Amino acid sequence: MKAALLALAFLTRLPVPQMQSSPDDHARAICWFPFAGLAVGTVVAAAAWAGLRHDPWAGALLALLAWTAITGALHLDGLGDIADAAGAAHGNHPRISAVLADPHIGSFGAVAIMLQLAAKLVLLRLVLEHAPVWPLILVPAVARIGPLVWALLLPPLHEGMGTSFRAGANWTAVTFWLLLLGIAGLCAVPSLLIGLLGIPAWAGWLQRKIGGISGDGHGAGIELTESASLVAWVFLG
Repeated sequence: MKAALLALAFLTRLPVPQMQSSPDDHARAICWFPFAGLAVGTVVAAAAWAGLRHDPWAGALLALLAWTAITGALHLDGLGDIADAAGAAHGNHPRISAVLADPHIGSFGAVAIMLQLAAKLVLLRLVLEHAPVWPLILVPAVARIGPLVWALLLPPLHEGMGTSFRAGANWTAVTFWLLLLGIAGLCAVPSLLIGLLGIPAWAGWLQRKIGGISGDGHGAGIELTESASLVAWVFLG
């Protein structure tokens, strides 16, 4: 239970009781990231339902606001940092590390964040026009299988919180969440699960362009996998 609460504390702005935690607890928390995704998805779906009582655009806007608020824009920040690193460093790994360590956002990052928010708003609007709201719960959960896989496949760029998570990642947890969310997705919107293809695709891109995984890489990958699931839902659902 402590690991699940830590996952909520790391990935959401939900109120979580303060607790003593060990490195082992931090390591195990990554196995509960999809659980935190279910919490995020529940809030997003509830906001979409509330806005949908007026019209689909209101539902999409409230869902996006809730999505950003409950995550504290944490993953958007990672997306911006990765975009800056890829755009400004031109494959120079020392330069990539320097850009990732810079707290300021550059033009590449700003554009990436704006495009991501615009894409999510439009995709949510298209989803809400014809589809039921509740499968939205699955989108953030499916995306948060990604950190488990990336931690297992990719070397860490540097020591930090990401390396402590890496110690707890295992293929048993990946299989459990794939089966659980896969069954739920097949019962709801099977095309939504096509977004899972974004997980290995992101691992390959990070390996080629960045050289490994960091907290920013996890955050950016979560954002892009969420969008991939929404794209599949809209165009193939």
